[in-house]
Amino acid sequence: MSLERKTTIRNELVKIAVVGAGAVGCYFGGRLATDGNDVAFIARGDTLKSLRADGLRIDSIFEDVILPHVVATDEPATVGPVDVVLFTVKSWQVPDAAEMMRPLVDSHTLIVPLQNGVNSPQQLAERFGEDNVLGGMCKIGSRVVSAGRIEHFAIEPSVAFGYPDGRRSGAVEELRNAFLAVGVAAEVPADVTVRMWEKFVLIAPWSGLGAVTRAPIGVLRDLAETRAMLVAAIEEVVAVARSRKVQLADDIAARTVSFIDSVAAGATASMQRDVEAGKRSELMAQTGAVVRMGAEVGCPTPVNRFLMHSLLPLELQAQGDVTFELV
Repeated sequence: MSLERKTTIRNELVKIAVVGAGAVGCYFGGRLATDGNDVAFIARGDTLKSLRADGLRIDSIFEDVILPHVVATDEPATVGPVDVVLFTVKSWQVPDAAEMMRPLVDSHTLIVPLQNGVNSPQQLAERFGEDNVLGGMCKIGSRVVSAGRIEHFAIEPSVAFGYPDGRRSGAVEELRNAFLAVGVAAEVPADVTVRMWEKFVLIAPWSGLGAVTRAPIGVLRDLAETRAMLVAAIEEVVAVARSRKVQLADDIAARTVSFIDSVAAGATASMQRDVEAGKRSELMAQTGAVVRMGAEVGCPTPVNRFLMHSLLPLELQAQGDVTFELV
């Protein structure tokens, strides 16, 4: 199977910096690089060494990408201001990464956060201003196989981004065209906040329940007991969104469950994989954020609260705040 290259007219190539050279950043940055865009990956450690020495490889269910040579650095100042920052770090890395990437940003730079939560645009706007920061989300099933090698294993890749206040911009449309030109479904929705919450309705319950049970989505949806928990957790997130005046469609819960039923049975969420590996995770930006935002508006979230509290000891251990051994 291969990606369908869209027919678009682009005025100029785009200078892009990918901050967070993991599974998401390398996938979308790598795709954009195939069409001649000037893409620089901000990386460190083994990932930086591998990208510099061997380039980037994406093994995809659609079309593989092999880039023998890519620009990779741990010094953003050597790249300088860019047109677009694809901001793909983990949610808990946002504050430090935002400070690190200041040399990439000037008055015309668009920052596109693609975290799983819904709070990154506000965090970034507090540092860079509302004119520089878009709301954004992506859908893809991808993971790091090894440094510099990404596997795209599920879900047709797509992105949605735009200003949270709904304003239109030629630069935003140009970025959309750049994605379309490499076969990535891209949308500039009328209300990007709705799109972000639509993903949040899916990913937060899946991540939390998957991390607690250590089971893939096929088991979670087929076992009556876990399916009931998953549906209840989804409905809680929808209730929180509506309490916060997010205009989700009436059938969003049903559509989310339908999507879950279509995903490959062996798929797992990235937060789940981090928890299983003993790594720091996005617990507080996903399940924890549901609980926190629900409490702010007086909306009960008992299932998500149970999931968060169940995972909290492992999260604190991963952060180094507590130490324990299983016997």
